[in-house]
Amino acid sequence: MSSASIEEFRQEVRSWIEKTLPPELRVGNRKDLPRDSLRKWLKALAERAWIVPDWPVEYGGAGLDRKHAAIVKAELAAVRAPIVRGFGVSMLGPTLLEFGTDEQKQEFLPPIARNEMSWCQGYSEPGAGSDLASLQTRAVRDGDEYVITGQKIWTTSADTADWIFCLVRTDPDAPKHDGISFILFPMRQPGIEVSPLTLIDGSADFSQVFFDGARAQARHVIGPVNGGWTVAKRLLQHERSTDGGSEGGITGAMKETLVDVVKREVGLENGVLADPAIRQRLAAQELEARALGLTMRRALEEARAGQTARDIGSLGKYRWANMVKGEQDIAMLALGTQGLGWSGPGFKDTQLERTRAWLTTRADSIWGGTNEIQLNVIAKRVLRIPE
Repeated sequence: MSSASIEEFRQEVRSWIEKTLPPELRVGNRKDLPRDSLRKWLKALAERAWIVPDWPVEYGGAGLDRKHAAIVKAELAAVRAPIVRGFGVSMLGPTLLEFGTDEQKQEFLPPIARNEMSWCQGYSEPGAGSDLASLQTRAVRDGDEYVITGQKIWTTSADTADWIFCLVRTDPDAPKHDGISFILFPMRQPGIEVSPLTLIDGSADFSQVFFDGARAQARHVIGPVNGGWTVAKRLLQHERSTDGGSEGGITGAMKETLVDVVKREVGLENGVLADPAIRQRLAAQELEARALGLTMRRALEEARAGQTARDIGSLGKYRWANMVKGEQDIAMLALGTQGLGWSGPGFKDTQLERTRAWLTTRADSIWGGTNEIQLNVIAKRVLRIPE
């Protein structure tokens, strides 16, 4: 497609966003957004098929090629528009497109694309975190169903999700990587108990989930029975690519720079931006964010062309986790005592949010695969370093 056509499409996207997105929503995915405005915006986004612009039309997407889909994502990020970031869109959907049967795709992808079905991820267990293949949650065949027994932990949004994509052991006698299946089942059924976990920032987005006779349809096994480890690894690659800033994620997240944060939350009157040490750290952080975005964009293109391993997303996840922690450290340094508030008068709402965000990022180098796991993946599968 010609550059003129590309530019015309960009202008079309900008015009639609300008007419459709209300000003009060141009603040990103915050928790305090007006519900009615957010609901209308996400409905409009779904009707345009721009929640998943690169998915095929028959599965609820807009059927756009990579260049046009990237334009949609970039223009939404440029105005800090709220988007659907759930597990269904970023992780399960791409995995189903690759491994699902046509019936499975038709059943699950359109509702995900319309933001009508929410998901949680049943991977980690108390005894199977970094060594995920040691999982012990069992699934026993019973006619056309599987009976699920076991426990998962650190399950994000388990208390609100409609469905779960879950790793279960279907052959306890097979080697640990070979007896695992990837299965989908509804969360609102007998035999499932969810217990929220309160985190250091005061939120309870994670939960423990206990299964005691929960039921899953055999037709909802994705990929071959006992072959779920391959599916599970591919989904993790999608997760790490998303976390690591590929597909424009990191560049979109950095549309509001740390300088903007300091101006808004600290103000200019205390002279923080005049401090050469802080200015140097702000500049270095901004350069690292832009470099990571460009690096991951190049790496993705190479991976799609078969020139590098798909596990390149681990590189982005590793650098992203360290970078986000560093970003919050600088913000807290700039805030000074105003970054130490938890509640009460004397603090702006944005400053209280920043305190909690700083605490939350302490775990960024753990979830989604620890930094140590990412380094192992990079060494083995990207750099091909022999063991």
